Amino acid sequence: MLTILGFVMIATFLVLIMMKKMSPMGALVLIPALFCVLVGKGAHLGDYVLKGVGDLAPTAAMLMFAIIYFGVMIDVGLFDPIVRLILRFCKADPMRVVVGTAILAAIVSLDGDGSTTFMITVSAMVPLYRRLKMSLVVMTGVAAMANGVMNTLPWGGPTARAAAALKVDASDIFVPMIPALAVGLLFVIALSYGLGLRERKRLGVLTLDEVTAGDPEQVLVGAGSGGKGANGRKGVKAALTGGGAGSGTDAEAPSPKGSGSSDSSSHEGGDDDEFKGLDPHRATLRPKLYWFNAALTVALLALMVTETMPIPVLFLLAAAVALTVNFPNMNDQKARVAAHAENVVNVSGMVFAAAVFTGVLTGTGMVEHMARWLVDGVPEGMGPHMAIVTGVLSLPLTYFMSNDGFYFGIVPILAEAGAAHGVSALEIARASLVGQALHMSSPLVPAVYVLVGMAKVEFGDHTRFTVKWAALTSLVVLAAGLAFGII
Repeated sequence: MLTILGFVMIATFLVLIMMKKMSPMGALVLIPALFCVLVGKGAHLGDYVLKGVGDLAPTAAMLMFAIIYFGVMIDVGLFDPIVRLILRFCKADPMRVVVGTAILAAIVSLDGDGSTTFMITVSAMVPLYRRLKMSLVVMTGVAAMANGVMNTLPWGGPTARAAAALKVDASDIFVPMIPALAVGLLFVIALSYGLGLRERKRLGVLTLDEVTAGDPEQVLVGAGSGGKGANGRKGVKAALTGGGAGSGTDAEAPSPKGSGSSDSSSHEGGDDDEFKGLDPHRATLRPKLYWFNAALTVALLALMVTETMPIPVLFLLAAAVALTVNFPNMNDQKARVAAHAENVVNVSGMVFAAAVFTGVLTGTGMVEHMARWLVDGVPEGMGPHMAIVTGVLSLPLTYFMSNDGFYFGIVPILAEAGAAHGVSALEIARASLVGQALHMSSPLVPAVYVLVGMAKVEFGDHTRFTVKWAALTSLVVLAAGLAFGII
C-alpha cells in the first residue's frame, strides 16, 4: 500500500505542477500532507516536517546568503566582462547563445556546487535571452543538464557518497568514467546546438546594437516576422516586436507571428528593465574593487572545493564581507539586501516546502518501500548485468529520492546483489552516477529552485521541457560506459 501511495503522490504532484493547477510551493506542502493522512500517519505529520526542515535548514541558509553574495557581485560588475565575452562569441545568434549556456554552465560546474553554477549562469545569460526574446526554459534545461553531468566530479557529492557507501576510492570510480561523462557532455552541447537552431529558425532577424555598446551586430537568423533589421534603435524595435514571445517559458509553443502589439510593447519595457544588469554606468558598480571582489570569489570557491568550512558558513562570511567592503554605508547595504530579497524569499520558501515533501516521503516509509519494490522487481536472470540495472534504476530513483537516500540506502543493496553474480562494487558505483543529469531537475533538489527562480521560469514548464532530454542524456552516458567497457 505504501508503495502505491508513494507513486501516486509523486505522480499527483508532477501532474498538478505541469498542468499549472497548483503552484510548486503549494503542491510541495499540501499534497504530502494529504497523503500523510491517507496512510494513517497524520498524527506524525509535524514530526516528519520538522525532521525534513532540520535536514534542509543548512541548505536554505546557504542559498539565502549565496543569493545575496552573488547578487552583490553582479551589482558591482564582477561578471560584466564574462557577459561581454559571451556577447562577442554569440553575435546575437540564438544557436551560439544556447551552446554558450551549456559551455558556461559546464565550466562553472567545476566548483562542484549546483546553486553557485546556476546563479552565475543565469546572471550572465538571462539578460541576453530576454533581449533576444529567446525561450528561458531552454536556458534552464541546458544549464541543468550540463551541471548534472559535471555534478559527478569527486568533490561534487554523488561520487563521494558512492565511494563512502561502498567503501571504495572515489578516484577509482570517477577517473575511468571520464570518457563516458565526456560523451554525455558532448551530447548536451550537441543538443544545445539543435535547440539553438530551433530558436534561430523561430526568431527571425535579431539586432543587438544597444547591448554591444556602440558595436552593432545584426544577424539574419532565418525566416521570421521581424522587420528589415535597420540599424540603430529601429532595428532594436524590430527585434523586440517581430520575433515572437521568446521570453516565455515553453520553447515548443512559440507565439504566432504578429501577435498583438500590446504584448510586444509590454515585453519591450520589461526587457529594458531586465537588461539594466549590463548598464556600464549603473550606480552600484565598483571598478576600483574589481580585483578584490574577484579574489574574494576565487577564495570562496577554493574553500568550497577543499571543504575547509561548511558551505553555509562560507557564504554567510563572504556575503558579510562583500556587503561591508563594497557598500560601507548602512543604507546602501540595506538597499542591496532588499534588491535581492525576492529571490531569497522565493528560493528559501521552496526549500522549506520541499522539506515537507521529503519529510513525509521518508518518515512514512513510502520512499523505502518504493525503492525496494523496484529493486525486488529485477529478474534473477539480470544478476550478471546488475551494473546496467543500477544505471537504469538510477534515473527514477535519484529523481524521486535524495542522493543520500539513494547512495546510502539503495546502492549497497544493488552492490550486494551484484556481488553474488561477480559484479564488482566499482562497476555498481560507476553505474550509479548515470542518473545525475536527470537528478539535477528533481523537485527534491534545492538548487533547481535557484535556477527557475532567478530565471523566472515556472517549475512545471522546466520539468515538462527538461525531463525527457535529461533522461536521454543519462542513457547516453550509460551507453558510452558500456561501449567503453567501464560499466
